[in-house]
Parts: sequence; C-alpha cells; structure tokens
Amino acid sequence: MEKQTKKITAKQVALYGCVLGFGIILGYIEHLIPFSFGIPGMKLGLANLAVVLSLYLFGAGPALLIGVSRILITSFLFGSGYSLLYSMSGGLLSFFVMWLFKKVSKFSPAGISVLGGVTHNIGQLTVAFFAVKQGIVFYYVPFLVLSGAITGSLIGILAGILIKRLKNIPSEGK
Repeated sequence: MEKQTKKITAKQVALYGCVLGFGIILGYIEHLIPFSFGIPGMKLGLANLAVVLSLYLFGAGPALLIGVSRILITSFLFGSGYSLLYSMSGGLLSFFVMWLFKKVSKFSPAGISVLGGVTHNIGQLTVAFFAVKQGIVFYYVPFLVLSGAITGSLIGILAGILIKRLKNIPSEGK
C-alpha cells in the first residue's frame, strides 16, 4: 500500500507564517517587558498564544513546527544559547502536554494553556537543575507553578476568544 501524504497548500503556508510571525512579535514584546518579580525564569508567556492558536486551528504538526521555529528564531534574535536551551526544553514539554491533554480530554483552550504554562516552567527548572546540579532551583516551583497558571489562564482565555473569531471568518467561496 502506498502511504498518502497530505499536501500543504500555499494558503496554509502563508497562515503558518503569519502565526509564526505573530509569535515572534509577541516574543519580542515579552523580551522588552521587565516582568520577573525577582524569580528567574518567570515570564508572561505571551508567545505561547501562537502555539495554542496553532494547536486548535491547524493541528499538532504545524503547531509543533511553529513553536520550535519561534523558539529558535527568538532565541537567536533576542536571547542566547542558554535561553535557547531553557526555552526549547520548556517549549517542547509544554507542547507535548498540551497536545496530549487536548487529544484525550475536553479541556478548553484556557485549561490547555494553563497546563502549557505550568509544564513549561517545570521543563525549564529541570534543565536548570541539571545545569547547576543543585536542588535549590526547586525552591522556585511554587512561584513558577502559580505564575504559569495565572499567565496560562489569561493567554488561554485570549486564545479561546481568538479561536472563535478566526473560525467564523468566511473563506473564499462562502
């Protein structure tokens, strides 16, 4: 049997590029905002909006590609090798948890985003533990879980609103 491959249209590529660009812009905006409250790794997670939108609008494959591409590009433009390592570890763990829970449950975009925000922070803390080889980094767990839940819920609520509006945009031929 021949395996059928799904062809990606030019329109889809353009949409993926727009969402990737949106994620990069949000990453840059977040880079400009000094939001940490003295806790290393605490961020707003604005760029995660692009991944949550992609997961709901395009599916897992494009969302993963957009998420990884966004992390690579923003790390090279605005970060460092360390930011790439921490962002990629958190981003990949976050993506796979969001994808899994979206696939097997009835979570809303807000619930999925909260899971993504919390697991992103856990992924980064795990890498930090292996980098510094000291358990003291886990002191930050309650603060980062709380911040991931709060910012994840806000990003998820916004994603839910945008998903509804974007799905109601008439396409050509309608």
